[in-house]
Amino acid sequence: MSITDKFVNDVEGHLLLAATREEGRTAAARFSAPLHWLTDAQRREVERRFEAEYLALARASWQRTAARAGSLRDEYEAAYRGLRRRLLAGWLLTCALALGFLVVCLA
Repeated sequence: MSITDKFVNDVEGHLLLAATREEGRTAAARFSAPLHWLTDAQRREVERRFEAEYLALARASWQRTAARAGSLRDEYEAAYRGLRRRLLAGWLLTCALALGFLVVCLA
């Protein structure tokens, strides 16, 4: 991975995290809005905890997605290697048969 690719990945990660934080804040405010009996300090604490939980759930989801992507990549790479081996074996068999046929025809 080049330095540029790493930089782009870092920027994308930062933007994804910032967007998720904003989603968490918005969801927390929506959650606490109908709770009129809360004091301002209690409301801020509820919103802070809600946002933290939202981020933790998002992070866990991203980790599961990354793990699944890694396992799928491994499965597809194994299938591709098997296909490539069969294709090479078929090509070599075809070449051997063609060569054998040519030898028989020229004999």
